[in-house]
Amino acid sequence: MREMIHTEQAPKAVGPYSQAIRAGGFVFCSGQGGLDPATGKLVEGGIEAQTTRVLENLRAVLTAAGTSMVKAVKVNVYLKDMNDFAAMNAIYAKYFPEPFPARTTIEAARLPLDIRVEIEVIALV
Repeated sequence: MREMIHTEQAPKAVGPYSQAIRAGGFVFCSGQGGLDPATGKLVEGGIEAQTTRVLENLRAVLTAAGTSMVKAVKVNVYLKDMNDFAAMNAIYAKYFPEPFPARTTIEAARLPLDIRVEIEVIALV
C-alpha cells in the first residue's frame, strides 16, 4: 500500500510526482530544491541559503509523514557545482544527527529551475 504525503509547508510539486510516498515502513521524499513554499520562488543567498531551505522543506515533508530527520537512512545530494560541497556539508551536518544516514553526493550538469542543490531522503516511519 502506498500513501501520498503532502504539506503546504513545502513547495508544491512542479510536475507529475508527490512530495513523498509512505510505503512499507519507509517514507520516500522527492528531491527538494531551495524554493520558498510561501512564494514558490528560489531563496536568495547562494548555496548556504538554498541548502537551509532544502532541508527545512524536507523536514516539513517528513513531519507531515509522521517521521523526522533522525529516522533518515539514505540521502542523495545533487550539486550544480562540486565546489559548493563544503558549504553544503556544513549546513547538512546541522540537520542530521549521528549515526548519519548513508549518503551519495554528485555534481549534476543541470538541476530543475537552475537551483544549486537538490536533496532527497528515505526515512523510516
